[in-house]
Amino acid sequence: MADAKILAVAGKGGVGKTSVSAAMVRLLVAAHPGARILAIDADPAVGLSTALGIEPKKTLDDIRKEVTGEVTERAGGGVGDILESVKERLLAATEHREGYDFFAIGRPETAGCYCAVNTYLRQVIGLLIHDYDYVVVDSEAGIEQVNRRVLEKVTHLILVSDASKKGTKVIQTVKRVADELTMYERCGAVINRVEDASAMELVDTGDIPVLAVIGEDPEQIEYDILGKSVFDLPSGAEILRGTAEALGKLDIL
Repeated sequence: MADAKILAVAGKGGVGKTSVSAAMVRLLVAAHPGARILAIDADPAVGLSTALGIEPKKTLDDIRKEVTGEVTERAGGGVGDILESVKERLLAATEHREGYDFFAIGRPETAGCYCAVNTYLRQVIGLLIHDYDYVVVDSEAGIEQVNRRVLEKVTHLILVSDASKKGTKVIQTVKRVADELTMYERCGAVINRVEDASAMELVDTGDIPVLAVIGEDPEQIEYDILGKSVFDLPSGAEILRGTAEALGKLDIL
């Protein structure tokens, strides 16, 4: 099997990053029947599961806590044994849908950073990606996971922003961090929720090429409020059109 194409979606919170990730999953399923596709909800806010209409029974953090408890109770067993145990449990916990698989990182119950679970996520992704053709990762908002090298073996880095200066500054920061810490082949921006196309003349994404501009879509807003899946959206939805344009420019579609 050829190396997996890993599409990591990152950006500021609240700009529609998860909607773009979910749209990617739907488009890949339609465009590549028979391909093995994995969707990873790597944001502790677990938005991708909602966007895909999935209620995960177990998350990576649930598995981390199980394995950590077992390791404390018994002596012996190296890192390889622990990771193999994590992989087996994660495979068992992976949700299988028509055309794609899914798992979520989950949200640790204790306060503080997600260092431990991010380390597990990085290592387990490394174990699993060889079983898939396409992997879509909905990353945590901001630069945290890029900074901790959770996404160190990405092939495509898709940075989502709205037209605001705050949003574009975040994606430029993510790109700078990724240039130092992450191996990626292609990178581009998707500018989402643009009310007036003429405003794009003022948008500055630095050295990040703009792959697509997605306009406001009242129908998608309504679907989000109702908690409907991206698979319920009509095929002409603006989020699907724009995401397809971006994937086309990245030679994924």
